[in-house]
Amino acid sequence: MLRLVLPKGSLEKATLDLFEAADLRVRRDSAVDYKASVADPRIESVRILRPQEIPTYVADGLFDLGITGRDWVEETGAEVRSLGELKYSKATSNPIRVVVAVPNDSPFDSVADLPDGVRVSSEYPELTKRYFADHGVDADVRLSYGATEAKVPDIVDCVVDITETGRALRAAGLKVIDIVLESYTELIANEVSHADPAKAHAMGQIKTLLEGVLVARGKVLVKLNVSGENLDRVIDLLPALKTPTVNELYGGAGYAVETVVAKEGINTLIPALVDVGATGIIELPISKIVG
Repeated sequence: MLRLVLPKGSLEKATLDLFEAADLRVRRDSAVDYKASVADPRIESVRILRPQEIPTYVADGLFDLGITGRDWVEETGAEVRSLGELKYSKATSNPIRVVVAVPNDSPFDSVADLPDGVRVSSEYPELTKRYFADHGVDADVRLSYGATEAKVPDIVDCVVDITETGRALRAAGLKVIDIVLESYTELIANEVSHADPAKAHAMGQIKTLLEGVLVARGKVLVKLNVSGENLDRVIDLLPALKTPTVNELYGGAGYAVETVVAKEGINTLIPALVDVGATGIIELPISKIVG
């Protein structure tokens, strides 16, 4: 039913890991194969392509559903429907920022300071042209094929580049004077495909599985037993995702309690639960949390 396109390159492994955790394992003959499949009735075919190309291909109807960055949607100007952000890898748990940067010793401290004719290098030429036009600066924008930060000040006056922490820009002797946009990885859909109720429903189900994995990451299920006199003390300790489930044990022997908590901090939570009378404590991994 759905023709799916996934990003190749830096996001590739994290994307394939996410789909496998969602029980949507992507199968291909080799690690360099661009064609793949998923054993799921909702997914007709899979391609793995550069994220820069994905928004245009989805907008043109070559694919129904895809994953790419908001930066590439804005760069291409592709008319696609965003189904939401997917923060599933180190690179995407925080947004990347597309920024304007100049040398540290530059007299320019804001975009408004930049003169007409300023030379700009960027891997996002269209986004950059629109940005400077919106700020009333007639910029000479030049396409960069990489190592953008190395081109100032000898080749260009400033750059429009991506950064997560700013560390690489600072190491290159650059300072950020403005943020063009913040970008997360997104699940995007073709507008015509999304208007089809059957396809839209399938897209929603795929999204539910992917998001269920992301919600579950970093969380565990804790189950324990406790006497009635210590129940409130246990409940007070539990930083529950939702209200803990409490069931009375057979014969009035106490209560069984279970809840979802963050994995971080479990090393202090379990001993604290023992201290207030919890017994039979079990910590279990969680694959998905939905709803």
